[in-house]
Amino acid sequence: MLLKLSAVRAAAGLAAAILVFGSFLSGCANTPTDPTATWSPSKIYAEAKDEASVGAYDKAIVLYEKLEGRAAGTPLAQQAQLEKAYLQYKNGDLVQAIATLERFKKLHPASSVLDYALYLKGLVNFNDNLGLFGSFVRQDLSERDQKTAKDSFESFKELVSRFPDSRYTPDARQRMSYIVNSLAQSEVHVARYYFSRGAYVAAINRAQTAIADYRGVPATEEALFLLYRSYEALGMTQLRDDTLRVLQKTYPDSRFTQGNIKTSKEPWYKLW
Repeated sequence: MLLKLSAVRAAAGLAAAILVFGSFLSGCANTPTDPTATWSPSKIYAEAKDEASVGAYDKAIVLYEKLEGRAAGTPLAQQAQLEKAYLQYKNGDLVQAIATLERFKKLHPASSVLDYALYLKGLVNFNDNLGLFGSFVRQDLSERDQKTAKDSFESFKELVSRFPDSRYTPDARQRMSYIVNSLAQSEVHVARYYFSRGAYVAAINRAQTAIADYRGVPATEEALFLLYRSYEALGMTQLRDDTLRVLQKTYPDSRFTQGNIKTSKEPWYKLW
C-alpha cells in the first residue's frame, strides 16, 4: 500500500514538473524577439529617420531610445537624443520633450550642438498657434497661462547669451520680443477685465505693471489708455491729465485718443 502511494506521489510530481517545464517553453516561445538586436547603430538611425519621415513618430522615438543605449558616448547618441526630443515635441508630448532636453543638457554640457538643444527647448514652450477654437472665441494668446511663455523666454535668453553667433540666435531674438509683448499684454488683459467691472484700483495696478516691467512694447499703448480711463473714473484728474499727456506724446497717432473710447477687441499680435 505504501509503495503504491509513493508511486502515485512520484507520478504526480513528475506530471507537475512536466507541466511547469512546458509552461516555461511556451513562455519562451511567446517572448517577442528584438529585431534590432543585430542591427548596427547606423542602421537603427536610418530606420528611425525613415519612420519619422512617414509620421510614425512613436516607432521612431523607440528606435532613437535604443540608439541612445547602443551608441552611448558617441556623437550619434547625442544626435539620437535631440531628434527624439524633436519628435516628442512634434507628437505633442511636450513634458517628455522638455525632460529629454534637460537630460541632454545635464549629460552633455559642452556639446557642440547645445545651442540647438536650447533653441528646441524654447520652441517646445513657445506656442503662437491659437488653433481653430481659439480663433472662434477670439481668445488672445495673452489670456493663456504665461508660465510656459516665461520658460520659453529663459531658454531663448540663455541661447542668445551663450551662443550669440549661433544660427538659431536671430530667430530666438525675434521670439523673445514676441514673448515680452505677450507677457505685457497679459497684464493689459487683466487690467481691461478689472476696468470693465469697475475695479479701477486693480486695473490701475495691472496697467502700471505692464508699463513698468515691459518698456517699449506695443501693449504699453493700451496700458496707458486704461490707466487714463481708470483715473478718470476715480475722479483723479491730475493723474488722469498727466497720463493723457504721456499717451499723446508717446503715441501721437494712437487709435485710443482719436475718439475711440473703447479698448480694442482685436488680438494684439494682429496689430504688431
